[in-house]
Parts: sequence; structure tokens; C-alpha cells
Amino acid sequence: MRILGLRIGNLQTKRFSSSSRFVPAHEPAQDADCRRLEQFLEDKPHILVLTGAGISTESGIPDYRSEGVGLYARTNHKPIQHGDFVKSEATRKRYWARNYVGWPRFSSIPPNVTHHTLARLEREGRISGIVTQNVDRLHGKAGSKEVVELHGSGFDVICVGRNNERGKGCDYRIDRHEFQRILDQLNPAMEDGSTMMRPDGDVELPQEYVEGFVIPPCPQCGGNLKPEIVFFGDNVPMPRIEKVVRMIIQSDGILVLGSSLTVFSGYRIVLQAKELGLPVAIVNIGATRGDPKADLKISARCGEIMSNLFRRS
Repeated sequence: MRILGLRIGNLQTKRFSSSSRFVPAHEPAQDADCRRLEQFLEDKPHILVLTGAGISTESGIPDYRSEGVGLYARTNHKPIQHGDFVKSEATRKRYWARNYVGWPRFSSIPPNVTHHTLARLEREGRISGIVTQNVDRLHGKAGSKEVVELHGSGFDVICVGRNNERGKGCDYRIDRHEFQRILDQLNPAMEDGSTMMRPDGDVELPQEYVEGFVIPPCPQCGGNLKPEIVFFGDNVPMPRIEKVVRMIIQSDGILVLGSSLTVFSGYRIVLQAKELGLPVAIVNIGATRGDPKADLKISARCGEIMSNLFRRS
């Protein structure tokens, strides 16, 4: 049972909006959990934070795997695969039509208490940086500065074609808001027939809304455009991986927030930290792949824990 706005074990929980429908069932956070996390952080000024979809569910963005409320639990639709997007025009059209309709809502979603708390901890010198598996750019909206978007961002659009003159990948890039204006001009009759937002910002749409959707080609090489998101089946760019490794080496511990660590690109950070002898703390509703490696595991909603860190009255 969810208990909102009550003082439980001296920990003041927050009232959350209806966006909490994407947060799985959980027990209320306890004051002792918050104190244990404070003790973990207190003597480690260079903590690297890894965040997952579980922190953004409290802003109203669904995830894939949460029990009972994630995309896998609510529908049999699967996330888009990189190979399908690159090879299939029908897949690209379906994705961009859904993303176009979902963009105004997705791009306007505000950060929540966890994002704001991490920005505060960065300003206070309590954490050294954030690696996020999320593509929603909510950390930047909250004011965090040192952020690596491990799986890219839905706020930029890139070309996946090749520039024949130079014999290598095309470097065309456009801001997603500007791209939305181009799509507006090409699809003036498009209506919002969506039924459900998905984790990457696109929505469910009937097929009739998709068939006539127009996508512009890359203006530099004529190739196909995609959001700068690492879709399932694609690889995180090596320069990004190398930067994350440097951040791990320079850190004195890892704090995982809202990630099941099912995807290896996130779990690898925990493995690398343990290889270096670094401590790991995890805050997540339910079990994670990294629990056997954790020095501290707290099963709770991230917002309840983070909003009370270093705020004793």
C-alpha cells in the first residue's frame, strides 16, 4: 500500500502526482535507510552516480521492466531494434510518427526531486558526476553539469547515412525541437491519436496515422535520420565508454539509483568499480542484477530517499 504525505519512522515522505502510476508497488522508505546512505556518502566526495529509468518514472515517464507498470507488463509491444530502424523504411516511419506525436509531452516533462537533489549534491561537492541510462535529459533540466548520457538523448537527431565524398559517416546533427518544426511543415494534417507514452518518448499510434507520415532525408547526404539514442542492439560509442571508465577510476564509489542493471552497459559500471575495489550502493525498488556486488542496498523509491539526504531538521 502506498502511503503519501505521512511521517513514517521520522522520514517525511512527499506527495506525488498521478505520474506515480508508473512507479511499481513498494514499501515506504525508512529514516534508517536515509541515514545509512548518508553514512555511505559522507566520506566519499567523488561519488559517481549511475541513474536508470526508475528515477524518471516519478516524473511520469514509464520504463520497460517495472513489475506491473512497466511497458513489458502493460503491452506486448517491444522496444525498437537498431537493426530494424536502419534497414526498414516502415520501421522508421512508424517510429518517427509516434515520436512526433509524443514529443510535445515528452520534451516538456519536468525533473523530479531526485534530479534536483543530485544537482544540489553536485553543487555541494558531494558527488563528482552522473552517468545516466535515460534519454530524457532531465538531469540537465535540473541543473546537473557533469552528466554522461550513456544511451544518448532524444533531444538530438543525427544522420546514420554515409557521406560519399569523405567515405565515412555523415556528421549532420539537428536539435530535436528544430526537427519537430520541420516535421510540422511536412505533416500539417497529423493529429494526436496516441494512446500511451513509451519510455523513449514515442507513443502508441494506430497504423492509419503512420502510413502517410513524411520524414525528411538528411540535407547533407540524403541518408536516414534517427534520434541520438542507442537503440536495443546497437553499441554505446567507444569514446563515451572510455569517458565513463575515466570517471569510474577517478571516483571513490558508485551510487546506483533506479536501475535494475539488466542492461550490460549499466551493469558493467558496477563490475568495473568492484574490480577497482570501490564500494557500491544501490537504491531501487526491488532486486537488481548488481545486488550481490553491492556494499549497501536500499529497496525504496528513489525520490523518498534522495529528498531527505543531508536535510535533518
